[in-house]
Amino acid sequence: MSFSITRKCPSCGTGNRVPAKFLSATGRCGACKSPLPPADSPINADATSFAAITGEAKVPVLVDFWASWCGPCKAIAPEVEALARDVAGKAIVLKVNTEENPGLAAQYRIQAIPNFVVFRDGNVVMQKAGGASRREMRSWLTLGD
Repeated sequence: MSFSITRKCPSCGTGNRVPAKFLSATGRCGACKSPLPPADSPINADATSFAAITGEAKVPVLVDFWASWCGPCKAIAPEVEALARDVAGKAIVLKVNTEENPGLAAQYRIQAIPNFVVFRDGNVVMQKAGGASRREMRSWLTLGD
């Protein structure tokens, strides 16, 4: 069975299960048949959802490793949110809380946060510690527009 995320329909509020590989696509609500837009906000990921999304996504995935006590992480959060809206359908944005997911943080050698990792076709293509502007984060995804 494939991993999926439940997304609410903006028209009727019904929860729809969306497989990881279709998070960047526009679908249809199972209840009202209205368009279900691509993921347009950061997705809080744990080890299971992280593996599924980074491995199955058909678009680049930007992962923000953060912690609740981190001032710079809190400062950059609005830019990460805005980026997710900007790149909906062209990229996916994940947030990984390093306090709740220390194994993921260790796997990617996260020693300073915020820390950003970009995946393409399941592979790490870029990693950077420290804050960044939305424009810079977007450039890491090389969307070309």
